[in-house]
Amino acid sequence: MTDSNATGPNRRHFLAAAAAGSALAATAARAAPPDPRITEVQDWNVSWGDGVDATPYGLPIHHEAEVIRRNVPWLTADAVSSVNFTPIHALEGTITPQGCAFERHHAGAIDLPKADYRLMIHGLVDRPLVFSYDDLERFPRQNHVYFLECAANSGMEWAGAQLNGCQFTHGMIHNMEYTGVPLRALLAEAGIRPEGKWLLVEGADASAMSRSLPIEKALDDVLVAYKANGEALRKEHGYPVRLVVPGWEGNMWVKWLRRIEVGDAPWEHREETSKYTDTMADGRSRRWTWEMDAKSIITSPSPQARVNHGRGPMVISGLAWSGRGAIRAVHVSLDGGRNWQQARLSGPSHDKALHRFYLDIDWDGSELLLQSRAVDTTGYVQPTKDQLRAIRGVNSVYHMNGIQTWLVKPNGEVENVEIS
Repeated sequence: MTDSNATGPNRRHFLAAAAAGSALAATAARAAPPDPRITEVQDWNVSWGDGVDATPYGLPIHHEAEVIRRNVPWLTADAVSSVNFTPIHALEGTITPQGCAFERHHAGAIDLPKADYRLMIHGLVDRPLVFSYDDLERFPRQNHVYFLECAANSGMEWAGAQLNGCQFTHGMIHNMEYTGVPLRALLAEAGIRPEGKWLLVEGADASAMSRSLPIEKALDDVLVAYKANGEALRKEHGYPVRLVVPGWEGNMWVKWLRRIEVGDAPWEHREETSKYTDTMADGRSRRWTWEMDAKSIITSPSPQARVNHGRGPMVISGLAWSGRGAIRAVHVSLDGGRNWQQARLSGPSHDKALHRFYLDIDWDGSELLLQSRAVDTTGYVQPTKDQLRAIRGVNSVYHMNGIQTWLVKPNGEVENVEIS
C-alpha cells in the first residue's frame, strides 16, 4: 500500500527517464575519445590466469579488500571482549558470508577441536547425557535461514546520531543458513521432568557465557548448530557447535555450547541482570525482552556508500527483519517521513530472517532525507526514534529499532542525521 500523498515516478515515467538517460549517455560516448579499456587489448586478454590450485579454499578477490568487518577501538577496553561489524553497506542479497559476519566475544574466540567437543545435558532430567560432536551428527538435521542481531545493535543512537555509516549503526547483525539438530530432540533423549521449566545454556569460553532460556522456546525452534552457509562454523562464530535461538537477541545464541542444565526457575546470571536488560527513564530496568522487534535500514545510499553517478536512475536498497515473524511490507520516504512509498520486496519473506528491499527512483540531484520503516506479519510497524524515547527515555543500550535517517547531499555524500 502507498500513502495517497506518496511521491515518486511511476514505472512509465521511470523507463522514459532511463531511456532518455541512455540516449544522452550514448551521445556522450560517441563524442568522447575512445576508451582504451575496451578498444585496446589488455594484459588479461593475452596472459594465463591462475590455475585451479592457486587458492584451494577460495578467498575474496583483492579488488574488494575494503569489504571487511570493522571494529570501533574506543567502544570497549580490549578487543578480546568486543565486537566488530558486518559491512552491510557493501553486501547484496540477504545471506551474509561467514567471513564478513558480525562477531561478539566476551573472552575471545577459542580454539576447540571437534574431537574434544562435549555437550552435557543434566539437571531436572531422567537421564543425564554427554554428547560428542559425532553423536550430534547422527541426529536428523535441519537447515534454516535466520538473522542474528545483537541486542545492542544501534544502541549508540539512543542519544542521537552518533556513527556515520550503517556498518556501525546497524552492523551488529548477520543472516546465515544454519544446519543442526533441533534442541528438543536432544532434550527428548534426556527426558525433561515435569518440574523442568527453564534451561541454563552455557558456553565453553573463559567467560562461561550463560543465559536462562524458557522451556517453551527451547522446545519450539531452537537449533544446536554445527554448520553455517553449508560449511563448518567459523572459530569466531562458535566452532564447532553453537546455539541458534531464532528471533531472539544474539546474546542468547551461546557459542561453543558445552552445558545445558534443566531447572525450575531462571538463574538470574550476570548477562540477564546487570546486562541485557532495558533501563527505563525512571531508572527501573525491564528484563526478559528477548525478541527483536521489526527493524529496517537503507544500506545504499548510506554514509559508506555514497552516490557516485549524479542525476538519473537510482536504486535505493536496504534490509528489513523481525524477530516476531516475517516482513510484510517496507515503506521508504525520500523527505524525512512526510511521504511514504512502498518498496519492492525481493523474493519470499522468511520467518525471522533478513529481507532485501528496493525502491527505484529518478533522482533530480536535490537533497534527500532517506528513511525506511518495516511492517511485520503481526502488524507491528517500526517506530521512530522519538516514539521509542517517549516511552523508554535515553538511558537504555539495548533494543533500539527506531527509524534511521540518512541525508543525501546534492554532491552524493551521505550523512547520519536526525529530524527534530
